[in-house]
Amino acid sequence: MTTPPLPYDKDHQGVELPGTRRPGQTGIYRRRGFEDGLRSIPESRPHIRTIYDAFQHGVNLGPNNPMLGHRLWDPSTKTYGPYQWQTYQQVSDRVERFGSGLVHLHTQIHGLSEAVQGWRVGLWSINRAEWTIASASTLLYNIVSVGLYDTLGPEAVTFGINHSEIPVVVCSADHIASLLKDSSKMPGLKIVVSMDSLNSPTDLKAPFAGPILRTFAADKGIQLYDWDQVEGLGRLFPHAHTPPKPQDPLTICYTSGTTGQPKGAILTHANFVAAVAASEIGYILTPDDTGISYLPMAHVFGRALEILLFSTGGRIGYSTGDPLRILEDVSVLQPTFFPTVPRLLNRIYARVYALTAGAPGFAGVVARRALAVKLANLKAGLGNKHAFWDRVLFNKVRMVLGGKVERIMTASAPISAEVLSFIRVAFCVDISEAYGQTEVKSSTGGAASTQRGEMEAGHVGPPSPITELKLVDVPELNYFSTDKPYPRGEVCVRGPNVFPGYLKDDKKTKEAIDDEGWLHSGDIGFIKENGTLTVIDRMKNVFKLSIGEYVAVEKIEYQIASRLPIALQFFVHGDPHEPCLVSIFVPDPDTFPAFANNILFPSGAGGLTGKVDDTFRIACQDPKLRRAVLQEVTLVAQAAGLKKFEIPRAVLIEPNLFTIENDLLTPTFKIKRHPVVQAYRKQLDQLYREIQSTPDSKL
Repeated sequence: MTTPPLPYDKDHQGVELPGTRRPGQTGIYRRRGFEDGLRSIPESRPHIRTIYDAFQHGVNLGPNNPMLGHRLWDPSTKTYGPYQWQTYQQVSDRVERFGSGLVHLHTQIHGLSEAVQGWRVGLWSINRAEWTIASASTLLYNIVSVGLYDTLGPEAVTFGINHSEIPVVVCSADHIASLLKDSSKMPGLKIVVSMDSLNSPTDLKAPFAGPILRTFAADKGIQLYDWDQVEGLGRLFPHAHTPPKPQDPLTICYTSGTTGQPKGAILTHANFVAAVAASEIGYILTPDDTGISYLPMAHVFGRALEILLFSTGGRIGYSTGDPLRILEDVSVLQPTFFPTVPRLLNRIYARVYALTAGAPGFAGVVARRALAVKLANLKAGLGNKHAFWDRVLFNKVRMVLGGKVERIMTASAPISAEVLSFIRVAFCVDISEAYGQTEVKSSTGGAASTQRGEMEAGHVGPPSPITELKLVDVPELNYFSTDKPYPRGEVCVRGPNVFPGYLKDDKKTKEAIDDEGWLHSGDIGFIKENGTLTVIDRMKNVFKLSIGEYVAVEKIEYQIASRLPIALQFFVHGDPHEPCLVSIFVPDPDTFPAFANNILFPSGAGGLTGKVDDTFRIACQDPKLRRAVLQEVTLVAQAAGLKKFEIPRAVLIEPNLFTIENDLLTPTFKIKRHPVVQAYRKQLDQLYREIQSTPDSKL
């Protein structure tokens, strides 16, 4: 029997263990109810010790239940249809065939007399069923999967393949040519497997692509197979399962760093099983749950979410891969579980707010009244549902996410309290916010997470049931465990979800994990008297301006962007040779046009739409509009309590998004600072020249 979790008590969530304080740090904090020990395996499923066990458990729960779903493209109507599903048993059979085929190929290319364990397979594609099937096939034979980021480009992929010593890459057909082109730089790569048929013009978008790729591969000395061929080999040469042990590596996850080459974080089966264990505390998924898969599975957050779903027999529906269709996919899929990141929640908030509380006329008046009532109830601890206003308004709002979402999980970056509260009442949904990083298995198995029933925003909850936390002094930034009213310092994490280290990098491993097993996160936080953690700063990306003041640009960006609905992205830059900050503002196509039209065309004679065309680009350069945007930036910065030197003195309006494709965002949608500065070096220098030439100007 599973021990029921303690009822939610907002005033008692985390506990400082008696006698654990040391000079220069707080005591050790654990979640209330877990003072005597951390959870490491699922209490209701104690037989799950590896992700192999988790997969088999999901299959056994309901072999004929739907597992993996995708939408088919109709070329005649140029639309995607409803979701088509494969059952758990169908997926399990394909997993075994594909895995046996991989093992056979590996023994062949290395001339082995029998199969070995622990070798590595690279996976490179957008989220799709074949990614999951290939990944699951590695579980059966204790192979280590390595996610190759679909949009990091050939250089990072080449690095990952060489660094992980990958002999086999399974990828979508669109990546084969670039792999073959660069194969001379990857001497260990022997086999490429296409997730798509090499014989089908429909899959390859060109009638002769398959034969051309096969010839190209032969010239490069690479064995090229397609999916059906590998499954066919699995039928001919079946292999008995050789399951992993808990401490065996499950995957190598390359951290999406903002500068330099990524680090390969080794994550074990035990690390992920701990996350499954954490998911049972307060909200366990069931075979009736459906989740959408669009967060990159090459990253730990996306990967963990799929494991949580299939370990409980739930359904996984894949997005079409088009970022502009995510909400359409959600509407069609009608998930009950919606994992997401703040960037998308901010977009949903801006869109829904504009259609409700931000709407003109009587409809806007009614929506503002409804929103005010529900927010007041939320603040008073009366929950996020309202019999009248939900029936009149918010049940319709729920349809934006398909109408069945019961739980939203957000992670990877901070999210504003305003957006969280709005989403909670507008969608009548429970939201959990998780804090962590690749090295501590982000998601429900991260360092901290809010509990089910949490209605207050502004913190990331108490320690996870599988972690313990402490804060360590950072004197160079004036953060101390003795600070009042709350202790502050670097967040340090320990528990069964903490990774064992970086691949082939003992130095970086020792920098990250100390002799007592504490992972030093690089994040600054404080812990309230109720035991909840609030992350407020970052030790990296802190630098000194020429006036001698230290600034933490990530904190500034968050404080401004979270309060600025007309911005989709906001980047702050500082130069140690300059006395002030400058910024790049990327407009939100849904909310910015109305703001810009009011500034540029007050008479209503013209107007911008959200379309990024020549008219829009020219308008973004208009000094009048830039001054207006800078004024908005200044107002929200002052409202956030930023100091004068933390407020940007000039702004560039950039009409084009920072994206993963243009190498300005990481796969987890974080801005890559160094590439942005390189790409906008001339414009940033020009902003400083403008400030110098007109010191009193707000440009």
